[in-house]
Amino acid sequence: MKKTSAPNPEATRKTFVLDTNVLLHNADSIDSFADNNIVLPMTVIEELDRFKAESNELGRNARQVIRALDALRGLGSLRDGVPTPAGGTLKIVMPGGVVEGMQLSQEDNRIIGAAYQLKRKGERVIFVSKDINARIKADALGLQAMDFEKQKVNFDELYSGYREICVSRKKIVEFYENDLWERRGLGEFPNEFIILRERGNNRQSALARVMESGRLRHLSSQYERVWNVSARNKEQRMAMELLMDPDVALVTLVGQAGTGKTLLAMAAALHTTLRFRQYERILVSRPIVPLGRDIGYLPGAKEEKLSHWMQPIFDNLGYLLHESADHATGKKKKSKMTAADRIDELMRNRVLQLEALTYIRGRSIPNQYIIIDEAQNLTPHEVKTIISRAGEGSKMVLTGDPYQIDNPYLDASSNGLTYTAERLKTHRLHGHITLKRSERSELAAVAAEQL
Repeated sequence: MKKTSAPNPEATRKTFVLDTNVLLHNADSIDSFADNNIVLPMTVIEELDRFKAESNELGRNARQVIRALDALRGLGSLRDGVPTPAGGTLKIVMPGGVVEGMQLSQEDNRIIGAAYQLKRKGERVIFVSKDINARIKADALGLQAMDFEKQKVNFDELYSGYREICVSRKKIVEFYENDLWERRGLGEFPNEFIILRERGNNRQSALARVMESGRLRHLSSQYERVWNVSARNKEQRMAMELLMDPDVALVTLVGQAGTGKTLLAMAAALHTTLRFRQYERILVSRPIVPLGRDIGYLPGAKEEKLSHWMQPIFDNLGYLLHESADHATGKKKKSKMTAADRIDELMRNRVLQLEALTYIRGRSIPNQYIIIDEAQNLTPHEVKTIISRAGEGSKMVLTGDPYQIDNPYLDASSNGLTYTAERLKTHRLHGHITLKRSERSELAAVAAEQL
């Protein structure tokens, strides 16, 4: 009988050449390639050195990667390759030689050139980059190229926060007759919503919310109208339920422009803070620029700088505060104060605070209603960092439109907002709704759907 030799592990291993943006996106990425070989061209180390002094997320990730690489030096020579915890190796190589048609004065080209030279030596090379154009260049050279897939979700199958189920008319009547419906198994996740629709009759329906026990309950009549704002569709009504419930500590709202995400969040914040006195103040923030960079480049003092970037928040507040409301009854009443006056008063009394994300890191924020707008421009790691700032008694709301991402290294599947919505859907402290219909105006709805 012929004796077969054991397979050579090196023959089956892949060589992953990482672009700098992968390490800046996720500092733990070097631990994400199992027992394969990881290669960092020297150009990547030079780029990390350039980023390490920055005070933003990029600088922090650069410093973390540099420290990790320095620690690995204790295991051997990075030039020859050192073992990784997963059983692979990591090494640093010099940039590749001349590649016809590519200007090696460009850093991306030098990194791709290094991958190309390894492929020519017979290694099974995969170039990993968050930069679409870099992946296209690599593919043109015959290299296998891929995005960094960790912390990505399937956006086409993103959890919507609700489902529709057809039942008999008898079951709908039974649901209306009971405060809590004992029928379990209709929903999969806590704080999910169920639209019970009569079989064969689309006009007869009921809206239910799944409790942690799996039972269904009616939506609270207390949340039918929030700060003189009523829901215009079923998704908005579900969102209001989550935004107002103090037991739901984290709410994610996804929707295109005009669906009411920020307006509903601001209305709920005003209502729960000024009328119900559940929170001490409202904290509103949004990424100043992609990746949460500092605001130093904008003119004026901090408040002036923020006023430019926070204008969408002021627009929503202006709409909500254009008429004063009696805190006890919620009824409108005449007021000599303009909406701008009321906003200034709230900010002077520190009931309303606008803050750049740069200054949230390191804080502990208790007893506040926190709204993070435009969260689709944040990485999963940035969102994790922000959510971990929430102290005892705080509620956090993340809103955003995954179709309008300004960060060049994020997309609808890899941004922090959709990642959080999908990963936390099983937790009782989290609730999510995807808003689908624009209610801003007929023109805004047409633009969102047709353009």
